[in-house]
Amino acid sequence: MRITLLIFSLAYLFTACSKSPVVPAQNYLCSLPFADSSTTNNQHTAYAGLLQDMAAAGVPGVMMAIQQPGSGLWLGAAGKADMQTGTLLQPCNISRMGSTVKTFTAVTILLLQQDGLLKLDDKAANYLPADVVASIDNAGTASIRQLLNHSSGIYNYIQNLQFQTASLNQLTKEWQPNELLAYAQYKTAYFKPGTDTRYSNTNYILLGMIIENITGKPFWDAFQQKIFNPSGMTSTHFAATDKVPANIIRGYADLYSNLHITDATYYSGWDYYTADGGLISTVYDLTIFMQRLFSGQLINAASLTEMLQTVTPSEMDEAFFPIANGLGIFKINTPWGIAWMHSGDAIGYYACMLYFPGTQTSIVWAANGNYGKIDKHVSSKAAMENIFKVVFK
Repeated sequence: MRITLLIFSLAYLFTACSKSPVVPAQNYLCSLPFADSSTTNNQHTAYAGLLQDMAAAGVPGVMMAIQQPGSGLWLGAAGKADMQTGTLLQPCNISRMGSTVKTFTAVTILLLQQDGLLKLDDKAANYLPADVVASIDNAGTASIRQLLNHSSGIYNYIQNLQFQTASLNQLTKEWQPNELLAYAQYKTAYFKPGTDTRYSNTNYILLGMIIENITGKPFWDAFQQKIFNPSGMTSTHFAATDKVPANIIRGYADLYSNLHITDATYYSGWDYYTADGGLISTVYDLTIFMQRLFSGQLINAASLTEMLQTVTPSEMDEAFFPIANGLGIFKINTPWGIAWMHSGDAIGYYACMLYFPGTQTSIVWAANGNYGKIDKHVSSKAAMENIFKVVFK
């Protein structure tokens, strides 16, 4: 969910002058729902050193969870939850997880299919308002499956320069779904449905609307009922129910690529009410989610098989691992084996969750900083390789 940095960096002169409220250190106090034994993990020193290196390189703060058979769960954190007060980050702190929510959206759609309430190859238009279908190219012909794997061809509203300008001028605005969809209306689709793939946040706004149409409730309530509660994800919620929680760690953006970071905690208001972002969680809860998903405890085996069927984009990002699109999840080929993943950005925050089926390993990390020079250390291919080298050595 990233705004083009070239445009967003123009906000620097405005944001650098703004003052953030002082948050009491006790707001960040948290605890895990179990006795943590991370310090006894035989890789504790290496894992902790990895996070310390990331913080030393300029990342404000980073949390990580690693789950491996035989060695159990490791949790750690380095850096600051709040740079203004110097409050240290803890692995139980909550953060914005951005587009990782797309995997939750996909799981909810698959659960609705299991309940017989839809089919993935139904036209999405069957469950969408007529005015939305009429105004968005390909919305009348794309299937639900094609929304999920980004093969719909539907224009990505975030790429609209008018949206980028509007969001820049209203950094704390709380956008409603119809306001965001307006930036995808009457835009020519990238391609005919099913002929290629291209990432589009618009797809997931539409999927959220489909969930609401079928369930008769806000999609985030469906997440709570179908995923968060059954999984025991007690620290997870959607931003619509508490937009900037009192205990959320501060988010920082390197808008000018000089590590003079700006507090961006209140700048993510366009994903508060849409299923393309807006997740607030912990690295521990996302680890629970990935482990339950791939062990068949969230969706049945047939649904998981469908979820992991991939389509490959015609153009690859040469700066990243070879990638293919599943349903709300991506398959990457790494030197350490195939991994299933989704990452997410919000302004000032980054998160990534991965599962390596070959070793049944989950890796989740979240940073309260992004853009500029920070990205090199949290979201680049090189950053991921550094993490994998330590985990799989």
